[in-house]
Amino acid sequence: MVTRWPAFVRLSMASAKDIIVKPIKASAANKLTKQIHYSGKVVPNSQLHLGVYLNGKLEGVMQFGPPINKKGTINIVSGTKWSGMIELNRMAFSERLPRNSESRAMSVAFKILKKNYPHIEWIVSFSDATQCGDGTIYRAAGFVLTDIRKSDALRKNPETGEVMHVIQAHHKMISKEFRTWEPTEGYQLRYVYFLNPKAKDRLTVPILPFSKIDEMGAGMYKGEKRDK
Repeated sequence: MVTRWPAFVRLSMASAKDIIVKPIKASAANKLTKQIHYSGKVVPNSQLHLGVYLNGKLEGVMQFGPPINKKGTINIVSGTKWSGMIELNRMAFSERLPRNSESRAMSVAFKILKKNYPHIEWIVSFSDATQCGDGTIYRAAGFVLTDIRKSDALRKNPETGEVMHVIQAHHKMISKEFRTWEPTEGYQLRYVYFLNPKAKDRLTVPILPFSKIDEMGAGMYKGEKRDK
């Protein structure tokens, strides 16, 4: 999931080649994510935090970790070892970053993963087309689309306005209350990127054409429904 912080002017002379991507502490990553990600939340089980710097200032974050529902996700690529996949579970970029910074940052991040974690064969990420977007940057970065589904997993607390995932509600032991909340309308899209190209041959689900997004009315950009 990715968002961009509104109301900032990008630095006019900078390009995506000027950004620097490197590991950072969880505390720094979490702080920026809470400030600029549309959800205002971090994923507690994130394990690898990469910062995106421009002119020496932290302007973006990518956070990786195991999926919340790993048992239900790992089997989409047969023969995957328990440590053989990871989720890009938060991606938040400031509007100060130049155009195409997302694609550039992911390219560098994937090189870091290949070099330091060669056992990881593939990456999964989900686009929230109920509140944010349908995954434009994932498509540009070489991910394949493997699922589009109506989302009823996110519901809004009528008292606080907080949007919560069904798995979060389960962990907080408020599943019964959660089911009474109004679900957000929209879709969730699942994308996969293969660090090991050979793992693509073991994909157990179909690769969907990107045109399917518009066919199903699942298009969304920056929180606004996108017409077919």
